[in-house]
Amino acid sequence: MSAETEALIAEYFATGTLKGLPHNHWIDGQWYAPLNGGQMETFDPGLGRAFASFAAGDEPDVERAVNAAERAQQGVWGKATPVERSRILYRAAEGIRANAERLAVIETLDNGKTLSEAQSDVRSAARLFEYYAGAADKLHGETMALGPDYVSQTSLEPVGITAHVIPWNYPFSTAARGLAPALAAGCTAVLKPAEQTPLTALLLAEILHHAGLPAGVCNVVTGTGAKVGAPLVAHPKVRHVTFTGSVQTGRTVMQAAARNITSVTLELGGKSPMVVLSDCDMDATVEDALWAIYSNAGQICSAGSRLVIERSIHAEFIERLAARANQLTLGHGLHNPHVGAISSLEQLEKISAFVEDAKARDIKVAAGGTRLSDPRSGAGWFFAPTILDRVAAADRLVQEEIFGPVLSVQVADSVEHALTLANGTAFGLAAGIYTRDITKALRLARDIDAGQVYINEYYAGGVETPFGGNKLSGFGREKGLEGLRSYCRVKAVTARI
Repeated sequence: MSAETEALIAEYFATGTLKGLPHNHWIDGQWYAPLNGGQMETFDPGLGRAFASFAAGDEPDVERAVNAAERAQQGVWGKATPVERSRILYRAAEGIRANAERLAVIETLDNGKTLSEAQSDVRSAARLFEYYAGAADKLHGETMALGPDYVSQTSLEPVGITAHVIPWNYPFSTAARGLAPALAAGCTAVLKPAEQTPLTALLLAEILHHAGLPAGVCNVVTGTGAKVGAPLVAHPKVRHVTFTGSVQTGRTVMQAAARNITSVTLELGGKSPMVVLSDCDMDATVEDALWAIYSNAGQICSAGSRLVIERSIHAEFIERLAARANQLTLGHGLHNPHVGAISSLEQLEKISAFVEDAKARDIKVAAGGTRLSDPRSGAGWFFAPTILDRVAAADRLVQEEIFGPVLSVQVADSVEHALTLANGTAFGLAAGIYTRDITKALRLARDIDAGQVYINEYYAGGVETPFGGNKLSGFGREKGLEGLRSYCRVKAVTARI
């Protein structure tokens, strides 16, 4: 741990906060107090107490931000060359790395995740800006062969003002995931971070400003979904909405955007299966299953929240996995345990309700199953890593997203049965396959309905790999070159010569 990180942690536990945390909107290249003067509290899930306040915006703040984005789109940013955009994004990546220690500590406090997880998120965000910096000056159209008397070509243009509604489980890296390609394509942006985790999106906007991003290109308005998110996604000047969150809210966003014929990218819920066949490497697969569900305290849309396992290895596998789950340490994220806090009291109560309902129905709890607190303070919002065994295919524990450290186990009698179980929900975000037989793996990968499939390593891939879902998990893709498509529109020009 660096001296800077140690000093920040010491400051927080001595004072209950950190100096210099943002508490206003970022609009048109500067800090703006909310027009209504309102403030909200943000909570440290590791202690279950407020540690900072931030602007509680509403529709007039959204209007100010959208107008700033429009001026920038029509002015300096609309005239910037691709190489100029590229250089700014490279400097932004450098700025994120230069501020990485502080960003990671603040992300841990705001979200509850472990410090090591927050540090990984910050590295990922820097890499996203670096990746899209390299793509900014390589966006180009095509020419079409219409014969000797015509010249026909396409060009890629920025769609215009983009809205980004950021979730609370990965605040910093998700903000970067949508913002970096939007800026690379030449769009302007208004970000609305989750009211549970507003701070690092504001700091990202400031880093971009210091990297040379012109005023108005990136704006951040904080507040509730009802007062900020709703007017933002329904704004007639917004031409694309990128949303990550629940299916229910995603439907609402899509309906609001439809009134203005605004395009959307929706990254919604998941109930992703880990399909474990009898010929897997059991030691490696147990460890992979552990982190597929318990990373970020299970608060990952693509978490491996269902274990679909062949009957012949089920008993031994669950015994080993439960033993590993029981070894995991929990605690305040700044103490860097294995598993951090649940991000809000509301989410903790939702997780607890699912598990208590399972117990009431005599579903076997192979590990965990209880609410906990930070062992040092006795406070905070924690839930034990939990395994619910032999869950029926139609059970709500299989069909509904819990979004916590709770694994539902389904037993399969064959590879074909495993495929049926894997595809047996309304979601289609991700899937894992574990086998030594590459033919089985590739056939399952072909037939599983999911936006991304991992073979023998869950979460395999990187910023270069497209990410997104099918069915109720949404549509559109983020990351990789595919992530640029949402922010570009195609213009065809044909001339007779």
